[in-house]
Amino acid sequence: MLHHKLKTIPYNPKYAVQTVDMWRKSKEQAIGQKEIHDFERHVYFLNHILTEQFQIELALMDEEVVGIIAYNDREISQLYIHIEYQGIGIGRALLDKAKVKSSGKLTLYTFEVNKNAQQFYEKHGFEVISRGHENEENLPDIQYEWVSKINGDIQT
Repeated sequence: MLHHKLKTIPYNPKYAVQTVDMWRKSKEQAIGQKEIHDFERHVYFLNHILTEQFQIELALMDEEVVGIIAYNDREISQLYIHIEYQGIGIGRALLDKAKVKSSGKLTLYTFEVNKNAQQFYEKHGFEVISRGHENEENLPDIQYEWVSKINGDIQT
């Protein structure tokens, strides 16, 4: 399925513009609305705010950013896949990295309108734990939780 080798790397600011461009397009497609922050603010958020609280990894194919995940041992903050590369295992590869490095439990939020994300997370062992949290997009969302069945085991 993949004609080019996928590699994951720790986030490097040299990929900031490419990453934010991919992230914004993926999010817009997923929720049906434009990003509320301007591009420069989004780059600043990636480089100076997100990196303070989360480990960030990129998925690359031939030096093109095709995915991003931001996580710590308890939470996934961001997971976006390039719109032309969805459904071929990139999200799972990034999610599995977060599971391996987790405390055995991960939570995340996704928008209620993003049915593809809901199907993806449920397929990979996440369960709904709450609904209706506030966010800056003013869209209803869902909180999910994954709990390892065996300590250190990846459950998919």
